[in-house]
Amino acid sequence: MHRLSVSGRLEAMGSTGGMKRAADATAGPCGVRQLRWLPAALIVISVIFDVATPPQYSSSPLLAAAPAVAAALLTQRGTVLVGCVAVVVDVILGMTPVGHPLANHPIDIANVVIIAVVAVYLNHVLRSQGRLLVTMSDMAVAAQRAVLPHPPTRLGPLRLAARYAAAQLKAQIGGDVYAVQETPYGVRLVVADVRGKGMGAVSAVAVVVGAFRELADTEPVLERMVARLEGSAMREARRRSGELPLEDFVTAVVAEIHPGDGLVRIMNRGHPAPLLLRDGTVRALEPAEPDVPFGLGNLRESGFPAEAVKMAPGSTLLFMTDGITEARDRTGDFYDPVERLTGVRFGSPDELVDTLLGDVARHAEGKRQDDIAVLAVSLAEP
Repeated sequence: MHRLSVSGRLEAMGSTGGMKRAADATAGPCGVRQLRWLPAALIVISVIFDVATPPQYSSSPLLAAAPAVAAALLTQRGTVLVGCVAVVVDVILGMTPVGHPLANHPIDIANVVIIAVVAVYLNHVLRSQGRLLVTMSDMAVAAQRAVLPHPPTRLGPLRLAARYAAAQLKAQIGGDVYAVQETPYGVRLVVADVRGKGMGAVSAVAVVVGAFRELADTEPVLERMVARLEGSAMREARRRSGELPLEDFVTAVVAEIHPGDGLVRIMNRGHPAPLLLRDGTVRALEPAEPDVPFGLGNLRESGFPAEAVKMAPGSTLLFMTDGITEARDRTGDFYDPVERLTGVRFGSPDELVDTLLGDVARHAEGKRQDDIAVLAVSLAEP
């Protein structure tokens, strides 16, 4: 069985500190920078072609291609410069003995001029769209921070780390959710997965987080709080669909941690089991009685009580969505966090989360099919 090695853990940390940052690094403009000399190369090649071939062959198509390529690679000023150079070179080539036939020369120049003008306009459009995408990306980041604010890194003796990565390319938020809140009844948290993607999932995420924020502070009994979260999920499903279809549901784990004695009460609603890690050992906290997701509560007769587990000092609870457990390699094998994390020690929740995401990215070869949310909570040594 393959397990995550310490060297692999350090490699994951040293690279970019998580799958999302690694994806952002590989999507940078390095390729564009390497191609920015292509328009000049096309002009040089056109001159060589015109000199080396008989007069009946014209290099105007290559000259016309130079500003068209520049429109995609250079600034507007650079595109204008390439267009002007291409026109001047075309005029000079028509005036030399080795240039293309004079009969076609005005037509060739007109073609280069027209394409250069169009290229400048296309460059303007591309730059405008790029600025619009940057603005939309900034708005998405702001929406993510509003709906999924980063949890505090420390709450008393608890240390926390959370990461989110949307499945859709360049998306900042999707259907997975986490929230942590310090309440009079302990530190309460929720990690959930809303079925579906897109704006419908984002709307449901906002409802789940908003309901949790309100109920975590006002409902003293964890079971009643979860029941009221169920009601919020069902109302949102009806609002979106007009009725409550069976395919509209939310899987979730809701937990209540008492840092003083390490007691943790957990309610699992059809979600991947959280993991308890300590000194290289990993235990999946599977529920004794599997429960249905939020939105499907009418399919069962009654709810189940919360299950209790003790967190020893130095141990860590790891919560995740199925973007982790359903990540596949090229042979179709699912990622097994229990197997991969067993035997590996972590110095902090951040180290654990970053190592996990880096290992998942390697297992799936960078292909992300689903949103991923990860939350790690450690109880510090006294």
